[in-house]
Amino acid sequence: MDYGKATKILRAVAGLEQRELADIAGVDPSLISMIESGKRKPSLSTLEQITRAFKIPQHLFALLAAGPDDLSTSHPEELQRAVESLARVLLTNASKQKTRRGSRKKRTA
Repeated sequence: MDYGKATKILRAVAGLEQRELADIAGVDPSLISMIESGKRKPSLSTLEQITRAFKIPQHLFALLAAGPDDLSTSHPEELQRAVESLARVLLTNASKQKTRRGSRKKRTA
């Protein structure tokens, strides 16, 4: 499982910097950096914090982190459909987060 890859993808979709994700997840920014660079594997509690920050289920995060050796299927087209579905969920979630952030900025202005 490449949790660093999954975290990078999710951050890009959500439009977050490492520090922003760390603040939302309640972890140190250096931990996010080490996970993304492959220097650290996240603990289960860190995975929970990251998935909570992105507001996605852990199993979707695991699917995004999975590599070819992690998934064995005799129907690669099914896996492709699952990945595309995950991307749609992530993009929808990211646009909702950006909308919420924009409305918060307007209220505080």
